[in-house]
Amino acid sequence: MAVTSVVGLQWGDEAKGKIVDLLTDQHDIVIRYQGGNNAGHTVVSGGTKYKLSLLPTGILRPNKVAVIGAGVVVNPKSLLEEIARVRLQGVEIGSNLLLSDRAHVIFPHHMAEEAVLEQLRKGEAIGTTMRGIGTCYRDKIGRTHAIRLGDLYHSTSYRKKVEEIVAFKNTVLAALSPNFQPLDAGAIATEYAGYAEQLASNVVDTTRYLHQALAAGKNLLFEGAQGSLLDIDHGSFPYVTSSNSSSCGIHSGSGIPERAITKMIGVAKAYTTRVGGGPFPTELNDAIGQHIRDVGHEYGTVTGRPRRCGWFDGVATRYGAMISGIDTLAVMLLDVLSQLDEIKICEAYDINGERTTHFPSHVEDLAQAQPVYRTLPGWKTDITHMRKVSDLPREARAYLDAVSEVIGIPVSIVSVGPDREQTMM
Repeated sequence: MAVTSVVGLQWGDEAKGKIVDLLTDQHDIVIRYQGGNNAGHTVVSGGTKYKLSLLPTGILRPNKVAVIGAGVVVNPKSLLEEIARVRLQGVEIGSNLLLSDRAHVIFPHHMAEEAVLEQLRKGEAIGTTMRGIGTCYRDKIGRTHAIRLGDLYHSTSYRKKVEEIVAFKNTVLAALSPNFQPLDAGAIATEYAGYAEQLASNVVDTTRYLHQALAAGKNLLFEGAQGSLLDIDHGSFPYVTSSNSSSCGIHSGSGIPERAITKMIGVAKAYTTRVGGGPFPTELNDAIGQHIRDVGHEYGTVTGRPRRCGWFDGVATRYGAMISGIDTLAVMLLDVLSQLDEIKICEAYDINGERTTHFPSHVEDLAQAQPVYRTLPGWKTDITHMRKVSDLPREARAYLDAVSEVIGIPVSIVSVGPDREQTMM
């Protein structure tokens, strides 16, 4: 039995979807366990580009089951739109998609509340995607204003809950924003009941399903969203997401104990990117940073926002690997660096005159971090057509060795382009 986890080691957008897609052939079930439609995975196969947000990458393969677990927050309207879009690309979606009845539901008031709160932060905005993810997780923890997917199938109590919650949200948001337009509880309840009807055959107790699958010897593949440095508890707080986006979220988000996992694969770009606010020690606000952005097409899959780009941050990535218990590394987008004369790896920070290889626990300290670089020669060669590590230029192999040394974990997968075939295993 193989139970594998694929988790991002940086601030998200590490091309995890491609690795999950490649590994799906060896597994029976692919599971998303946290996040929502703020996530974005792009998978290229046979010249076709698939953009996924809520749907697990495994949905693209026939005879595989894709599971959205209890730790995910679900906007049913967005999910149905994504299903329709992917179906138009020829992907069959039916009983091969299972949604946890424990997953919490994103409502219009979550998005309205997030927009108002972010506006009130003014110049210190966290950089949310405005999709109601954080506010839904907030209500989940607060309990009294939370609705789970399974609740939508208990008509009387569901409608009463919606009326009570929307009345409260209208009062609060009107006080915070004079221009706020009150939401119609009855219309929302009816709209979401319609979504529930469309998804009824897919909503099950996925926790029980996954444990039954384990007992039957099925191979499971866990697909993380965002990255370890965005973890709500262990990331660069408060510039994080609202869930455990490291492997720490697997148990709580799926109900499967982490000790069942036999292999942890950490995914990192050959450089580092970040979206939204927060300190970024290796950020390049210059021509090289723009070059990386343009060549790597570093714009958000979900939002289209340009990503902040910088040199590979070995300190941050090593920390991400540590908290997620990584066994092996996948280094992605190595080809993006091919045109540079020299390439740098951050192997330590200088914080107030003290050199350290430890990632700070407080964002104020991270903001003071100055990167200590190791400089390596570039390879100035197109590597997108190469299929074996031995084919790579000596300088590219030396760069991979340096990444492995700084992180302290072997590299087992190297990607030199977006297509499945452009991968060295």
